[in-house]
Amino acid sequence: MSQHISNERPQPDKVLTDIVDYVLNYEIKNELAWKTAHYCLLDTLGCGFEALTYPACTKLLGPIVHGTIVPNGAKVPGTQFQLDPVQAAFNIGAMIRWLDFNDTWLAAEWGHPSDNLGGILATADWLSRTYVAAGKPALLMKDVLDAMIRAHEIQGVLALENSFNKVGLDHVLLVKVASTAVVGKLIGLTRDELINAISNAFLDGHSLRTYRHAPNTGSRKSWAAGDATSRAVRLALIAKTGEMGYPSVLTAPKWGFYDVLFKGNTFQFQRDYGSYVMENVLFKISFPAEFHSQTAVEAAMTIHKQLNAMGKSSNDIKQITIRTHEAAIRIIDKKGPLNNPADRDHCIQYMVAIPLIFGRLTAADYEDNVAADSRIDALREKITCVEDPQFTKDYHDPEKRSIANALRVELNDGTKLNEVVVEYPIGHKRRREEGIPELLKKFKINLARKFPEKQQQNILNIALNYNTLINTHVNEFVDLMVI
Repeated sequence: MSQHISNERPQPDKVLTDIVDYVLNYEIKNELAWKTAHYCLLDTLGCGFEALTYPACTKLLGPIVHGTIVPNGAKVPGTQFQLDPVQAAFNIGAMIRWLDFNDTWLAAEWGHPSDNLGGILATADWLSRTYVAAGKPALLMKDVLDAMIRAHEIQGVLALENSFNKVGLDHVLLVKVASTAVVGKLIGLTRDELINAISNAFLDGHSLRTYRHAPNTGSRKSWAAGDATSRAVRLALIAKTGEMGYPSVLTAPKWGFYDVLFKGNTFQFQRDYGSYVMENVLFKISFPAEFHSQTAVEAAMTIHKQLNAMGKSSNDIKQITIRTHEAAIRIIDKKGPLNNPADRDHCIQYMVAIPLIFGRLTAADYEDNVAADSRIDALREKITCVEDPQFTKDYHDPEKRSIANALRVELNDGTKLNEVVVEYPIGHKRRREEGIPELLKKFKINLARKFPEKQQQNILNIALNYNTLINTHVNEFVDLMVI
């Protein structure tokens, strides 16, 4: 005998209410979180400015309809565009993510929490200009940092124990969820409206990881997060109209997220929401490379210097063994032809070969003109990756969160160089004191790519002073960075 389906509206899933209550009620007190968010803002903007030197990125930017200018719209830093907040979020998000040089979070799921700045900054700037036009005070940059800390936390805590990549979903799903939550707060959603918005974020269609993996690796991975954070702004605005939500979007039998997309499993949580993720976020400082390779590239730079001191070069290498962690093997251990820059910056063999040959790794090294050098593929063929179970264990250990790689090189004459081991990249919390000066140097270099000297100085006068920055109106800060 068939059973009737209950049509009684359930209470919202706890995952939804936990996110909403955190966003609306949690007080961020940790000073390290605030100061790290400051550095994160600078680094993220700088990554966007560097991306603006690449036509493959800039061709995607601007309004949907050419020539459109939105009164009181959000301005896109480094450009002349003034757009609606949804399209501005896409523009800023695509810039930030284009070169794979912004911050990183590694856990059961990985990702780049600063991707959320696309939606945050676009919304905050649009609101500020709208408020000023109505004679009201603009938002402060402190509000932007607050939203960044919360977005980092939502994305990062969801990622700690839940692997979306293992079911074929891309991590930008978490950007959509986190951005929806914090943008919803910025635009003043009520608790119920915010629950509705986040339920729609989970209900949405989600990106497959197809574009991150061979044989389909491609440039969508550089704008997917921009797409996600812009969609979040749209969903928050829809909720503001009073549009309904779907309270059991995760747990509904047969039709819910868990049953349809997560193999029937429920989300697991290692910790409550606070400010842990921003405090422990990983900065990409030295190399524009997929984060699991950062320590391998640093080791390769050390070996390049050793070879020079011996009067030898990469031509003298017979074989290279990379001792690494499981995630690196699963994501970036890649043989065969590499078809485009997006393919190359997700290949650990390529990212190690470049510094061994040239003593550098820059964003330009992924372009076709550099990749055409026959020495690169020849050296790639000599590189083998093997998993070290201890490296994998330490990668998941919340007290370590290492991203270790070790390179062992044997030369043609039989010489075996001492293995070079790097456990923590310079952008890791354990190397933060060493890394921050380099991060600021990176920011200044990226400013110089887009702005004349006087404008650079005007930006630095506000941006580098934490107390000055947090008390600056969002629209005034953004105005410093337009051309």
